[in-house]
Amino acid sequence: MNILFLTLSNMEDINVRGIYSDLIREMDKKNINTYVVTPREKRSGLSTEKERINNINILKVQTGNITKAGMIEKGISTIKIERQYLNAIKKYFKDVKFDMIMYSTPPITFEKVIKYFKRKQDSKTYLILKDIFPQNAVDINLFKKNNLIWKYFRKKEKRLYEISDMIGCMSQANVDYIFNHNNISKDKLEIFPNSIKPLARQNRNVEGSVIYDKYQIPKDAVLFVYGGNLGKPQGIDFLIEVIERFSEVQNGYLLIVGSGTEYGRINNYMSKNNPDNVKLLEKLPKEIYDQLLNITDIGLIFLDRRFTIPNFPSRLTAYMENSIPVLAATDINTDLKDVLEESNSGYWCESDKVNDFIEKANALTSNKEDRLKKGVNGREYLEENYDVTKTVDIILKHL
Repeated sequence: MNILFLTLSNMEDINVRGIYSDLIREMDKKNINTYVVTPREKRSGLSTEKERINNINILKVQTGNITKAGMIEKGISTIKIERQYLNAIKKYFKDVKFDMIMYSTPPITFEKVIKYFKRKQDSKTYLILKDIFPQNAVDINLFKKNNLIWKYFRKKEKRLYEISDMIGCMSQANVDYIFNHNNISKDKLEIFPNSIKPLARQNRNVEGSVIYDKYQIPKDAVLFVYGGNLGKPQGIDFLIEVIERFSEVQNGYLLIVGSGTEYGRINNYMSKNNPDNVKLLEKLPKEIYDQLLNITDIGLIFLDRRFTIPNFPSRLTAYMENSIPVLAATDINTDLKDVLEESNSGYWCESDKVNDFIEKANALTSNKEDRLKKGVNGREYLEENYDVTKTVDIILKHL
C-alpha cells in the first residue's frame, strides 16, 4: 500500500515530533509505504534529494522561500511549488503506483499534482484541511474579497475541494463551515483532528529544571507560556494589551516564545516599556521548548478576533500532552472554546476583552488545585480524542 503525502511543513528530520511527522511514523508502523514530499526553501542553500527510513521515503524539494518571506515573494513561491513538486515526484518516484494522495493546507495550490495522479493512476485523494484560505487572509485584511488575488485563490480552493475524494477537517465547526460555504456533498467531509503520539506522562521537575536560571524566570511565580507563531493571525494588538496589563495578574510571569512577521513589533514594545514580569524569546530548539513545557503552569493561545473561519490551533495538543491548563483568547467562531469547556481543561475569552483575560488569568493563579485538575483533564481528553493511532484508522478505512 503506497501513500503520497504532500506538505509544506519542514520534515528534514522525520523523528522530530509534530502532527505530521507523528502521523507518518504511525503509518509506517501499520506497514504503509509513505512517500513524503517536503520543501527545502531557497534560503537553506540545500538541493533536492531523497532519503529512505524504514517504509518512509522522503523527497526534499528545493523551492522558493515560503516562510518568513514578504507577501510577494511568498505568493510567487507558493504558485510555483506545485510544478516543482510534480517534476520532482516524476523524477524520483517515477515507478511507484500510489493508492492514495494525501495533502495538507496550506497551500491550496497542489491541484495539478493531485489531478495528475488521480487521472494517471486512479489514486484516491484525501485533503487534510488545516486552514481555510483565502478567507482567513481576507478576515485579517491581507487582501480584499473579490479582488483579483482573492478570485484566483478562491478558484483554486474550489477546484481543490472538487478533486478531493475526502476532506478531513480539524473540528466539527470546520466541517460545518466548508459545507455551508461550498457546493460540497457532506459525505466527503469528516473530522480529522490535529493529533500526536502522546509521550508517557512526565513528572514535573520544577526544582531540578535549569530553565529557570537560564532564562531568569522567578521560581515562585505562576508561569504562563505562549509558544508558536507571532504573526497577524495571532492578533498582536491584543497580545500587546495583555503584556501591558500583565502586572495585574497576581504572582504571574509571562514568557512569549516564537518567531514570525510580528516578532519585531513585540520586541520593540518590550524594549521601550521593559515590563518586569514578561519576557520575549526567539523560537527555541524543540528539545529546549519541551523542557520549558515541563515547568509551564498555564499555556496560552491567541487568535485575531476578526476571524470568521473556525481556526483550531495545533499547539493545544502540546499543552494537553503536558497536562497544562489552557487560557485561550480567540475569535468567537472557533470551537476551541467548546473543547475547553467540554474537557474542563481551561478558560476562554474573546480576544478583544482584556479585562476578561486578566480575570481568568487570576482565577488560574489563585487556585492551584483547580489548575492542576484542569491540566489532568486536558491530558485525558488528548488521549481519548487526539491520539494519532486513532487518526491513522480514519485513513485506513478509505483504503
